[in-house]
Amino acid sequence: MIAKSIELTDSVRDAPACDASLVKAFSFLGKRWNGVILGTLTHGPAGFAELSRRIGGIGDSILSERLSELQGAGLVTRLVTSGPPVTVTYRLTEPGEALLPALHALGAWAAANLADTPAPTRRTK
Repeated sequence: MIAKSIELTDSVRDAPACDASLVKAFSFLGKRWNGVILGTLTHGPAGFAELSRRIGGIGDSILSERLSELQGAGLVTRLVTSGPPVTVTYRLTEPGEALLPALHALGAWAAANLADTPAPTRRTK
């Protein structure tokens, strides 16, 4: 195997780096399901089973993991109401609600520009 070296032009080498805030936002929101969960909660608080039904295709363990991450980031809060029965609901926090305009804009952009692009399919073993 022969390695080819690629020489960067001065304009590429001197190009400004991507905005660090954008990198930070997409490293978190770009993680599979995080944005979808936030978008689902824009319709109001929901329980775990309801979120699972609304989202579809997400496993319970992944949903639980992502909800914990969203809680840790301060975007979602978990509310436990004593019963019987005990109920647990998730809702957006104020910082989570602050994302709504961006989420709606992304959804509108996707509808207008990615309408003919097939959604990624889940890989099966």
